[in-house]
Amino acid sequence: MYKKLLSVLMISNLMFLPAVQAAIEKVEPESVTQSTQDHIQVVNINSASVEQLSLLRGIGDSKAKAIVDYRKTHGKFDSINQLSNVKGIGDKLIEQNKAVLSL
Repeated sequence: MYKKLLSVLMISNLMFLPAVQAAIEKVEPESVTQSTQDHIQVVNINSASVEQLSLLRGIGDSKAKAIVDYRKTHGKFDSINQLSNVKGIGDKLIEQNKAVLSL
């Protein structure tokens, strides 16, 4: 009797495990992203350094350097969306960081 009950419990746990795991995966990225963006202050793309820009979501040192180089070559940005002119920066990346970007 005990073995039968234990077997049923084990099988039912295995059936529900993928659903629980999927729910955890859906929640984690958003909560991590939100807490990360809560700690980032507003970044002025016309005056930010490579170090400041590299703190943005999805922007590492090379993309941050590309932004600074573009700004030095072409002058100040007129709009946040103008970042898409920088190689490696797309609309999705801009949208992910729009809340913390300023001119």
